[in-house]
Amino acid sequence: MHDREDIADILEHIAVLLELKGENIFKTRAYRKGADVLRSEEIDLRELVKTSSLSSITGIGKALADKIAELVNTSQLGFYNDLKAEFPPSLFELFEIQGLGPKKIKTLYTKCNIHSVADLKQACEDGSITSVTGFGAKTVEKLLKAIEFRENFASHFRLGDVAVMAETMLDYIRCHPATLRACHAGSYRRSKEILHDIDILVATKRPAELTQWFSQLDEVSEVIVCGETKASVRLDNGLQVDLRAVSNSAFPFALQYFSGSKEHNVAIRQRALKRGLSLNEYGFTAKDAAAEVPTVHEEADIYDALQLAFIPPELRENRGEIEAAENNTLPRLIELENLRGTFHNHTTASDGRNSLQEMADAAIEHGLEYLGIADHSKSSFQANGLYPDRLLKQVEEIRQLNRQWDGSFRLLAGSEVDILKDGSLDFDDSILSQLDYVVASVHNAFTLPEKEMTKRIIRAMENPQVTMLGHLTGRLLLKRDAYQVNVDKIIDCAAETGTIIELNCNPMRLDMDWRHWHKAKDKGVRCAINPDAHRVEQLQFMAFGVRLARKGWLSKEDVINTKSLTEVLEFLKIS
Repeated sequence: MHDREDIADILEHIAVLLELKGENIFKTRAYRKGADVLRSEEIDLRELVKTSSLSSITGIGKALADKIAELVNTSQLGFYNDLKAEFPPSLFELFEIQGLGPKKIKTLYTKCNIHSVADLKQACEDGSITSVTGFGAKTVEKLLKAIEFRENFASHFRLGDVAVMAETMLDYIRCHPATLRACHAGSYRRSKEILHDIDILVATKRPAELTQWFSQLDEVSEVIVCGETKASVRLDNGLQVDLRAVSNSAFPFALQYFSGSKEHNVAIRQRALKRGLSLNEYGFTAKDAAAEVPTVHEEADIYDALQLAFIPPELRENRGEIEAAENNTLPRLIELENLRGTFHNHTTASDGRNSLQEMADAAIEHGLEYLGIADHSKSSFQANGLYPDRLLKQVEEIRQLNRQWDGSFRLLAGSEVDILKDGSLDFDDSILSQLDYVVASVHNAFTLPEKEMTKRIIRAMENPQVTMLGHLTGRLLLKRDAYQVNVDKIIDCAAETGTIIELNCNPMRLDMDWRHWHKAKDKGVRCAINPDAHRVEQLQFMAFGVRLARKGWLSKEDVINTKSLTEVLEFLKIS
């Protein structure tokens, strides 16, 4: 069965296809409105379909309710399948190209007979596309860069896009009666932000039975290989999942080996050799007569045998973790349950899907003590940014809402304020001073040279009204490169000004990159793990933030939103 988000995506796709067909705007708007409703309303679709009451939801008419019911009951929609069949399958590739929206794709399709990325690339390279209005030389240059970017990352996946399936596949394996123990390995276990595949390791006495069963799961669209101890499959979304079956005694060694990284493993094996031992995915063996082969039951025993503290998987990148483990100076990494609140979230006041009350209720359900609201400022017109009068009205609404919780929970009134091209802020200090906190972010003029962009951001950070810096590099993983900025200088400035740097844990961003957090930590720069939630479900992004914070060596003490409500109010100087 499709979930609400899946069905909302299908309705959005239908709207786009109807636009391509030239259907009237009211018809396309109905599907888009339906998608918005499904994303913003906390509703039990199965129950509503069962009781035939879906059309009672505002924004969902009977015709749309019937189509949603068909999706809920059958996981298929004949109307959608027929609509897709009217277009070349390759047409949908164009939606993956940065800078192409439905209107431009419609123009390319109807006027230029372009219905694939390959067609688009050829038209850009031979110049034929420049005869079409809206596709000048600069646009063509950007499109070619976007195509190259897509080609370079064709077999890559974002951590957040594969997490649900990765956990589901592991749960399936753990529930199989032949499984003794199982765990993720590879880059997923190390919490890399971009993955090529998912590795799962299982200990069993019946390996062939498990690999055969695994290759026949409903989620599998292609079996790459299925042997007695290994199966590699491809899922419907193109993701490759590898299952390796080993004995229970070999499991700790295989887990350490296949978790990687390669650089970490090379250093660990060299350390073993210096102690007269050979280490591989099967076990320890003595290389000289004086060496005693250690007893190993768990992965931690391997590190212990090499006189190392256990190194959490996230840190295994050969970036100083082995030396820290030897000196017993590894940090105690942050845990998800350490988070007491979060900042940088949006509501329907700008481009969010849920109201203040709904966001607050969801935060309370997550066990949070506070939730920061930081809707966009006026220059982000594409996100319905707030002008001062609307912002101050929202601040007053937040103050009123806070009375209902009597101190047990609190909404914090903030703003995600645009950093303008010259480094000034989108609101005057007289407005910013009335807020509980300020998130300053770049949302335009991404092509500035590194020196100018760095100077721009530093000027904003030097404003004492700025509490934290949002999504530092502006990257969109697998979609848009980071703009040019000297991250080291930004970190140095944050240390001097006391500016918090956000770890934006939207899976599209995961920004600031984990590779910079160790330096920021050493400089005393505080992190804020922020989901940048635009609807209630996205508060769950905090889990990805914690994973990447751990990868950046961060402990509870390094993250501002591990503080209690009382401590945060004191930090922000709020009475």
